[in-house]
Amino acid sequence: MQNNSSSIIISGLELSSHIGVPDSERLETQRLTLNLELIPTREMTALGDALENTVDYFALTRRVRLLAAARPRKLIETLAEEICTCVISEFAVRAVGLELRKYILPDTEYVAIRMQRVRSSLTSLATEI
Repeated sequence: MQNNSSSIIISGLELSSHIGVPDSERLETQRLTLNLELIPTREMTALGDALENTVDYFALTRRVRLLAAARPRKLIETLAEEICTCVISEFAVRAVGLELRKYILPDTEYVAIRMQRVRSSLTSLATEI
């Protein structure tokens, strides 16, 4: 994502969501998988082996699972944007990249959306205070 940056990778996170364009598709929860690449606000050399200095990826994955299950959506693009916004605004990351996979089309392995977002200088984060 960014040159000279270290990242945290979360691969294959299983999500459940009521998602799809037709109403009938949103009736049952669907399995989605999420791959995340996180660029922490602090460099890895500045962590001091302390969790509070990095991204708590357990808390982050729990938050993303809750977000995905919170309400029905028509588009995986919408959910992907919400995940990026959540991660950037609630966790100590400078940038996030994701791939969100949906397993719905016959004769395909999956359909996916990829996106990257970078924290703007105006975005606040309580842990940076």
